[in-house]
Parts: sequence; C-alpha cells; structure tokens
Amino acid sequence: MKKLVIFDLDGTLLNTIADLGSACNVALSTLGYPTHDLQQYQFMVGNGITKLIERALPVQYHDQSVIDRARKHFLEYYGTHCMDLTQPYLGIIELLNQLTGKGIMVAVASNKYQEAVTKLIGHYFPSIKWIAVEGQRDGRPIKPNPAVVDEILTAAGITSRENALYVGDSGVDMDTARNARLESVGVTWGFRPESELREHQAQNIVNHPSEILSIACQ
Repeated sequence: MKKLVIFDLDGTLLNTIADLGSACNVALSTLGYPTHDLQQYQFMVGNGITKLIERALPVQYHDQSVIDRARKHFLEYYGTHCMDLTQPYLGIIELLNQLTGKGIMVAVASNKYQEAVTKLIGHYFPSIKWIAVEGQRDGRPIKPNPAVVDEILTAAGITSRENALYVGDSGVDMDTARNARLESVGVTWGFRPESELREHQAQNIVNHPSEILSIACQ
C-alpha cells in the first residue's frame, strides 16, 4: 500500500476551466484582444498563469509588457471569481476521505499560483488533512521539474519513492511523475485527452476516482 498520493489540482481534483477561461477572457478583452471559447482553454492551461496568458494572446503580441499587463488583470479578476463555477469532480471527495481513512497521506502539487491553490483547497476540501498544499512560488521551477514533488516527499518523510503515487490529467503531470521517479496515474476526466496521457507514458490510466484507491492500496 502507498503511503502518499500527490494530486495535481486543475483538471484532477477540481474542474476549474470555466473560471480560468473567464478570467483570461476578462484580461484579454480589457486590453482589446479577442477572447476564446471557454473549452479552448483546456489546451492552454497546465504550465502556470503566465504561460496560459501567452498562449491566449495573439502571437504578434507576445511582448513581455503585454503579458505582464494581461497577467495583472487576470489575477485581479480570478482572485475574486475563482470559485464562481469551479467544482470538485464527482467522486473526488469520497476518494480523499477513503485514502486518509486508510492512513494514506495526501498532497497537492500544482502549477497554479500559491495563493489561489491555498484558497481553493481550503474552500472545497476543508475537512481533508493535507500533508502539503503546494502551488507555484517564486524561486522554484514549475512542473514538469520535480522540485515541488521532492519538497512534498521530504515534508511527508517519504524516503522510498515506491511508497508514493502521483496523479494528474496531463502530459505535464505524467512527465513530472517520471522526472520524480514516482508511479503515475493519468485521469481521463480532466482537461486533456487520454491519447496525451499515453503519449507521455502514463503507467496507469483511470476513468473514475475509485480506481485510484485500488491502485494506492495494492
């Protein structure tokens, strides 16, 4: 049985795409740029807010000053609207309760900025005892660099990487797990297609949260 399960946030624990897309559209429209259908943002997220904005902007406007201005507007809006439409995926709360009930530690490793990660986890999962809740912070590289995972393993007192599982919905997550030398689980209910998970060498692919419990308890 695993001692620790590390989860990605967006597209894995929470369906955040409508609020992320709305915030990005507000930033774009404020600066006079065209917006996108909310579902298009599924293929823009995953590498942090700055990269999201860069992907959303017309390519001819990939100037750092424009990106910085758009980021500012995004953060102002998302900070107060990040929970308008966001919801946990069906079965996630039950999974977290089952894992912790069996004594398995749980943690979050996200490329979303730390303030938002802390706020969302506190709001949607107030009864879950997390060993770590980690978002993007200055001075630490983002995933797929394994630095955040390494920090979580240390915080959890995990010395053997065979005792931890990494769960996510994207190629970035599968690469993170491989770089951290952890067993990976790709979920199909998130933002990216199953084909991406396979292309990035997911060791397990699941269609429902209950399957994660089975893998963690093997």
